[in-house]
Amino acid sequence: MDKPLSLLGGLTPSAFLRDYWQKKPLLIRAALPDFTGLLSPNDLAGLACEDDVQSRLIQHKNKKWNVKNGPFDDAAFANLGEKNWTLLVQSVNQHLPQAAALLALFNFISHARLDDLMVSYAPDGGGVGAHFDSYDVFLLQGSGQRKWQISAQADLALEDAPIKILKNFKSEQEWLLEAADMLYLPPHYAHCGTAVGDDCMTYSIGFRAPKTQELQHEFLNYLQDNIATEGMYADADLALQTHPAEISEAMLKKVSASLQKITWGEDDVADFLGKYFTEPKHDVVFLPARKISKVDFTKKLAQKSLHLNLKSQMLFHTEHFYLNGEKLSVTSTLFAEMRELADTKTLQTPALSANIHAALGDVLYAAYLAGFVDVD
Repeated sequence: MDKPLSLLGGLTPSAFLRDYWQKKPLLIRAALPDFTGLLSPNDLAGLACEDDVQSRLIQHKNKKWNVKNGPFDDAAFANLGEKNWTLLVQSVNQHLPQAAALLALFNFISHARLDDLMVSYAPDGGGVGAHFDSYDVFLLQGSGQRKWQISAQADLALEDAPIKILKNFKSEQEWLLEAADMLYLPPHYAHCGTAVGDDCMTYSIGFRAPKTQELQHEFLNYLQDNIATEGMYADADLALQTHPAEISEAMLKKVSASLQKITWGEDDVADFLGKYFTEPKHDVVFLPARKISKVDFTKKLAQKSLHLNLKSQMLFHTEHFYLNGEKLSVTSTLFAEMRELADTKTLQTPALSANIHAALGDVLYAAYLAGFVDVD
């Protein structure tokens, strides 16, 4: 897995992670030779018209920014003009198998960190202004050309605008990217991308980076749901107080001692992370499968391959497996198969034994009914 990759300009994944990941930008010419994109501008516009797709139209006109959120209809694209606008469509990997396959090329980075594939379209001059992202991103050029200007500046003050535009952007480096070229940017690196010519499409592979406060907040919620403590507050030694409205030192000490009994270990943190990082986003909807019996589901596994729904996320830690925010009950006989399913999002089940089919049926039947996994 640690061989030199054209995707990384001839670097091995370990060298890229050591020298560039969250450290400094990397420009890669012909990262994916012959790559010109996965879908046409019309295909992208069609996705932006779907109810379950998150999209935005951004225009820069008369020195003002205007943002509209999808879903859109055909009329929304009729009068945009030939310059200075951008269509952004999020999570294309959840709707297009080829997009999911593109993300799989970045498997040298943990699935727990992967966010989504965003695709943007812009005519000449289109872009979203100078900004920075709080996460790592690979900017892969599809059709057309885009000029990228970047800066390691410390000044990240924002304008008063409907999108996060930097007040003072001073370009330090500049490149023109053509089809198959790619630019990696670490978090908080200021950048500005501008379409040059017609039909510029850029594929942004983003990696999530939750805020520390968010992780702490969600973990405390996890503890609330998963740790039970017994007993009640007691003060048989209650003493007379001069001020009845005062919180006494004795009460403070009792409650402090009680709170210090709340403890957790690495297994609790791993369980939290498994559920947290696989929890679907609020706008993700799964369509339930046609109801069949567990016996028929098991028979299907013997005939056709099993794979995760494009919207599903699966992770594991040691012998514990998580699918879309839920912990699965997996026996040791299935560890190898479940790890392969989590890593590659597919499992060639017809080649497996009848005993494995039955065990998979026990573990994944409910997930199949919920639409989390497919067999075809």
